[in-house]
Amino acid sequence: MAGRTAPFSNFEWMIAWRYLRAKRAEGGVSVMTWISLVGITLAVFALIAVMAVRSGFRAEFVDTILGANAHVTVYQSAEVNAVGGLDRRIADYDAAAERLRQVPGVIRAAPVVKRQVMGTRGERNTLIEVFGITQENLKGIPRIAEPERSVGDINRFDEGIAIGWGVARELGVTVGDRVQVTSPNGTATVMGRVPRTSSYEVVYIFQAGRYDIDRIRVYMPFTEAQSFFNREGFADEIEVMVEDPENIDDLTLDLVRAGGERTLLFTWRDASGAFLRALTIEDNMMFIIMAILVLIATMNIVSGLIMLVKNKGRDIGILRTMGLSQGSVLRVFFICGAFTGLIGTTVGVILGCLFVIYIDFIFSIVNYVAGGGVWDPSIRGLYSVPAQLQLFDVLAAVSLSLGLSFVITLFPAYRAANLNPVEALRYE
Repeated sequence: MAGRTAPFSNFEWMIAWRYLRAKRAEGGVSVMTWISLVGITLAVFALIAVMAVRSGFRAEFVDTILGANAHVTVYQSAEVNAVGGLDRRIADYDAAAERLRQVPGVIRAAPVVKRQVMGTRGERNTLIEVFGITQENLKGIPRIAEPERSVGDINRFDEGIAIGWGVARELGVTVGDRVQVTSPNGTATVMGRVPRTSSYEVVYIFQAGRYDIDRIRVYMPFTEAQSFFNREGFADEIEVMVEDPENIDDLTLDLVRAGGERTLLFTWRDASGAFLRALTIEDNMMFIIMAILVLIATMNIVSGLIMLVKNKGRDIGILRTMGLSQGSVLRVFFICGAFTGLIGTTVGVILGCLFVIYIDFIFSIVNYVAGGGVWDPSIRGLYSVPAQLQLFDVLAAVSLSLGLSFVITLFPAYRAANLNPVEALRYE
């Protein structure tokens, strides 16, 4: 009768190690072991890289939304004015902004005049979106007051305008140049509306980190915007920023009450919710696809172990007749498969983390080799490949890889443990 031995004894590790490094001529499957090892390494590497990029893209996207845009835009429902038109202008904007600031959790409430007009410099022109805002409130926008890059002095904002990096590039201007702003809704005459044009000095150029923001956005002093757009005594909307944008829904009722009876809200989730939901679905699908890739890689362990069991049938029969238990045989072959999965996972994690850490350098090389254009910010909205290494993502990749490696290894190991020693030695 086979004696009982402690699980994973030294001799079990010794036999497993002997089988792992055995050459083909000795009945080993070292080539299949290497194939399994490389497959798992590449699968785990790809999984960590993909998860880091998706986490980085989402974090960067949300950060630029919250850092350069209002968390909540407060405006008013339309009412019929004296001439029969619909009017959404906010007359008591100072009082409304003060009431909104009193709501717990609100850190800034800024009246804004907002219009899309034409910006011109010489023979070059582009569509721009003008935000009329005070200098104090402009400094309260994180991605504008502390951008990735900037030229000029934000403290001179009252003397001119602040423009995005993309607007400056499109018009070919720098700090000190003048930009002509043209609004189609100008002065009313007997011949209709005459476009209004005015020239402003560029005092500050910012790069907020989002191409679509830098490409179109221009800030103008609030009182000047009121005068230029015929909004004297009025604001178009009030931009509100809060301490916890992720839980903005908890503040909506208080904001509506503070704003007044005609108040309407448009939160950052309303503006970008569809994109974020699509991004979440894409994230989940990418994880499933990469998990399948890891599963395929771990299947190589099964094929390798099945061949190992077949080649070592005689050895198994001899060991069983010498008293080795079924449990010991199972553990020997489990160690063979699990060790391959463990080493492949470890190397894959190291490579994946290094890729994420040096992703900018790697893409610079790829971009140089490809001749440029690998990452187009006008299409993707971001200036570089975002990647964020998170502990949860790494642990998820490790758990998935090791879990599949260990579970799949049990099937061929169980087959080896149940091999009949008499049948294995019959033709020897």
